[in-house]
Amino acid sequence: MTTAPEVVEQYQRAFGSGDVQSARSLLADDLHFEGPIDQFERADDYMESVAKLHQIVNGIDVKKILADANDVVTIYDMHTNTPAGTSKIAEWATVENGKIVAIRVFFDARPFAAMFEQD
Repeated sequence: MTTAPEVVEQYQRAFGSGDVQSARSLLADDLHFEGPIDQFERADDYMESVAKLHQIVNGIDVKKILADANDVVTIYDMHTNTPAGTSKIAEWATVENGKIVAIRVFFDARPFAAMFEQD
């Protein structure tokens, strides 16, 4: 059986390479997502939102991965091609039965809020 860190790593690798189908296959249909800007209760809604985010991301530098049973925390720098620049992010995923069932993201959303106010 695949471990929680392996599932999260597969998801991040698939999403990072643009393989949205593989990334989606690792999410439970009733995925719970919570972040400082959005909340979702369905994986498809979450994927629609992050597909837009993917367009502004230049790269991600993983700094640390911490795991405890089914919980995996990934700390990374997300580089964007926007005035928001680079954001430090902590992402906490919970895995059950080989699928990610919850993702909680923590970051300073103020630079992104300012960017959206300009639109």
